[in-house]
Amino acid sequence: MAVVVATRENIEALVEDNNIVIFDFWAPWCGPCKQFAPIFETASESHPDIIFSKVNTEVEKEIAAHFSIRSIPTIMVFRESMLVFAQPGSIPENAIGELITKIKALDMDEVRKTKGKS
Repeated sequence: MAVVVATRENIEALVEDNNIVIFDFWAPWCGPCKQFAPIFETASESHPDIIFSKVNTEVEKEIAAHFSIRSIPTIMVFRESMLVFAQPGSIPENAIGELITKIKALDMDEVRKTKGKS
């Protein structure tokens, strides 16, 4: 599946209407972001059951502020509308598949219980 561009208008629907969404927060001037882009694109093609979305932090400053993005690239993963992973820095090509496997294997009932105890 092609990578979806997240905007202020569609980000809420992306999170709420899809089981798993992986966001790449990036900027055009960011070297590490440019290096990570093909890894993210390849992963999106390998996992058509997951929504892969890019957030250009230069254009979508409101989204970046909402998620307190302080470093780019930053990767965030939502499953069943819940944030289950967030990490500044890119993910190596050999590790993104492992991350996806772990996200799919999460017991969401347990995650909900844990998040509810905050």
